[in-house]
Amino acid sequence: MSTFWSLWIIVLTLTNIGLVLWVLLANRKVAARDDVDPENKTTGHVYDGIEEYDNPLPKWWFQMFILTIVFTAIYLFLYPGLGSYKGFLGWTSVNQLENEQAKAEESYDESFGKYAEMSVAELAQDPKALKMGTRLFANNCAICHGADAGGNFGFPNLTDDDWLYGGTPEAIKTTLLNGRVAAMPAWKGIISDDNIAQVTQYILNFTGRAEDESMVEAGAQVFTQNCALCHGGDAKGLPAFGAPNLTDEIWLYDGSAKGIRQTLRNGRAGVMPSQKDKLREDKIHLLTAYVYSLSQDLE
Repeated sequence: MSTFWSLWIIVLTLTNIGLVLWVLLANRKVAARDDVDPENKTTGHVYDGIEEYDNPLPKWWFQMFILTIVFTAIYLFLYPGLGSYKGFLGWTSVNQLENEQAKAEESYDESFGKYAEMSVAELAQDPKALKMGTRLFANNCAICHGADAGGNFGFPNLTDDDWLYGGTPEAIKTTLLNGRVAAMPAWKGIISDDNIAQVTQYILNFTGRAEDESMVEAGAQVFTQNCALCHGGDAKGLPAFGAPNLTDEIWLYDGSAKGIRQTLRNGRAGVMPSQKDKLREDKIHLLTAYVYSLSQDLE
């Protein structure tokens, strides 16, 4: 805080305290007035038949006011309250926050740290660790992947065995730590609409959904020239690029002919945010185990 604002706060605070004290003391004594009967200590004001007495504040009330002012003075001396003055005790809200964070870290070391040395596979079999992982998932991941981890449009299902970047413990942890940025390029303007229609039929043909089989062979040639680099020659995807398998019926986006054409024309850009700046590494370790466990009970 600049010197100007420090002085401004000091002057404003002390002025207000001084004014409050002056008002309190000014009303402590009853003023002598010629137009008021000394035996009848009223102000002379009458409201609806009710007379206003000119009495001082009750002693106990006056003393309570004085105590509050004394308390204010002591508080301002001990704790920061006047500009950049840090107080006699040297307390600051920043220091208190850091102390509380340090205590929380110690607590986390006890509750989460003991799992850091266990492997993900071991944690995936530990009911208590999975319960903690469930809470971490609900607080950090469910908004995108759903409370049941079943995914949403544009957000993958984590309960099956279909993984864009691999479903091993190492791959999952890398995803959580560093995030992922997908890049399906837009092909509009690079290949013709006829080529896009042909590739669409080629992809649909893998699951027996081709609407025009005469386009499939031409689509295979266009795919080989433009798509195989990322999705593989067999169209089963490459985890190194995060390129999905196009031969099954699992789709991150719309898998209909219309949806595939839209993806080819306009591209897709999915982002999985990094969690390493949000969560401690031991929490990410537990979260990895929970996500890994979701696809391990599949038959």
